[in-house]
Amino acid sequence: MLYYTQIIFVKEGQEGTFHSFEDLVLPLLRQHNGELIYRIRPTVSSVITTAFGHPYEIHLVSFADRKSFENYRDDPDRLQYMKLKEESVDRVILIEGSAL
Repeated sequence: MLYYTQIIFVKEGQEGTFHSFEDLVLPLLRQHNGELIYRIRPTVSSVITTAFGHPYEIHLVSFADRKSFENYRDDPDRLQYMKLKEESVDRVILIEGSAL
């Protein structure tokens, strides 16, 4: 089992576009042995220290293996909505890990 943490920074005023993107692509996770474990929208006060700024959302997702993640990432149904992501997301930090 692999885990992916995404720290997502959304462009100001593009939150609705980002929500539209997420509504379209998150349901595809299960088709690729993926599961959304956490989707967190932290408040400014909940971030104690940061070198990167305040994230809009933090996701923790699991996949059975790297191939499943790559299949999700490259899914044509997901890729058709990438314009929405490009319009709304300033940057993403992606961290891969495993359970200890």
